[in-house]
Amino acid sequence: MSAASAEPNALVDVVLVKAGRTKIRYPAELLQDDGTRIVVRAPFAGAGVRDFGFVRFEPGDIFTEYYWRDRWYAVMEVRDPSGGLKGWYCDIARPAALSGTELVVEDLDLDLWRSADGTDVRRLDEDEFADSGLTETDPEAAAAALAALDELEDLARGEGFDALLSG
Repeated sequence: MSAASAEPNALVDVVLVKAGRTKIRYPAELLQDDGTRIVVRAPFAGAGVRDFGFVRFEPGDIFTEYYWRDRWYAVMEVRDPSGGLKGWYCDIARPAALSGTELVVEDLDLDLWRSADGTDVRRLDEDEFADSGLTETDPEAAAAALAALDELEDLARGEGFDALLSG
């Protein structure tokens, strides 16, 4: 689907791939595709509650997800069922690919959390990234992933985060 043929409110399947296999697949509403950034909205696709200690993802939560074809990350705005902002969960991932109605994203294990008020910005899963072997099997991708995490953390701690999501 190109920017010219993207139909707002169309359904797409978000396919999250990790270590060469599909980790999760779920339907989402396509909100925007400008040719570079793709924005979708979907209810929390996990089974049950996912408690990270600093935030809980629960049935009824709504995720507005921002993907880029030219950036090594994705940002998920998380809101509770009443619309209250919980924060942003960010995946470090290869650039997204939208083909037909399938949005494919390859998760590279690194994550970042930014709380709703912006006071809690934390790197996540650096141990999983180290254990993934990516630095040995694909050093260029590993370097791009680490650079993306640094960039995203800088944005999350500064003024640039809102501008990133507003377009």
